[in-house]
Amino acid sequence: MKYLLLINTWSPQSTEEPPAGEPTVEEFMAYDKAVTDAGVKVDGNALDLATATTVHVRASGERVVTDGPFAETREMVGGYYLIDVPDLDAALDWAARCPGARYGTVEVRTVWEPDAL
Repeated sequence: MKYLLLINTWSPQSTEEPPAGEPTVEEFMAYDKAVTDAGVKVDGNALDLATATTVHVRASGERVVTDGPFAETREMVGGYYLIDVPDLDAALDWAARCPGARYGTVEVRTVWEPDAL
């Protein structure tokens, strides 16, 4: 079963004090090697925290485009892993091992696969 691990990191725009202990690049590289070596990684990437574009379509059909990450939050999505594991418990174990779980949160989402129904 496929799960998306959304790595929520501290927002640079947040006015709140960030938690201590930001994970290092080396920790993320070791985690990436672990999910790859275990054969569960389908995909994964870090996301640029400084840039984003939001698109909203109003009821009238007007497209509204806003530049920049949504600033009224203390966390923002900093990256993701798409993993293929037997069940939710295995996905939660991988999420807990992610260095981002110490500095922010890792949200685990089941990937909807219509063929699996």
